[in-house]
Amino acid sequence: MHKLKPMDETTTPRVRLYTTPWCPYCLNAKRLLTRDGIAFVDHDVSARPELRREISRQANWHTVPMIFIDDRFVGGYTELSALRARGGLAGLTGAGASPRDGGAA
Repeated sequence: MHKLKPMDETTTPRVRLYTTPWCPYCLNAKRLLTRDGIAFVDHDVSARPELRREISRQANWHTVPMIFIDDRFVGGYTELSALRARGGLAGLTGAGASPRDGGAA
């Protein structure tokens, strides 16, 4: 497993996730990113319906997880896993932070 450096205020992860705690696909996406040493910010939308609606509208996607890389929507866990298989996550490793809850977007 990769050792992740602590996140500080100057570190901006290139990956954003919008998830709920009970979603197995959300957990799988977080595990995949963590296993690969990719920093991400996790926004829990379970108690924030207004944020979920807004991100869902922007992405034209209605299920969680909703995953963005460099502010580009890539899809959910299935799409993230396929992107990884094609080598599409290679440039993100070592971006250096542990996952955190992003609070307000």
